[in-house]
Amino acid sequence: MDKSKFAFDKINYMLLLAGVAIIVIGFLLMMGPGSTELTFEPDIFSFRRIKLAPAVCFFGFIFVIYAIMRKPKNK
Repeated sequence: MDKSKFAFDKINYMLLLAGVAIIVIGFLLMMGPGSTELTFEPDIFSFRRIKLAPAVCFFGFIFVIYAIMRKPKNK
């Protein structure tokens, strides 16, 4: 098969997969116990859930955009 017809090369796919993994890590950092009607959980306002996790997700999305926009090298 002619590889020049593909839009991405192996590096693009690896970068794309790494970006998706970073996004998943960001969403995992957002997880935690939530408040209910009877109890208030102050952890919902922690640094990890309010600032760190969204920043990690944002970095992951930027990484995915870079992986899509990266031009494969022709041999």
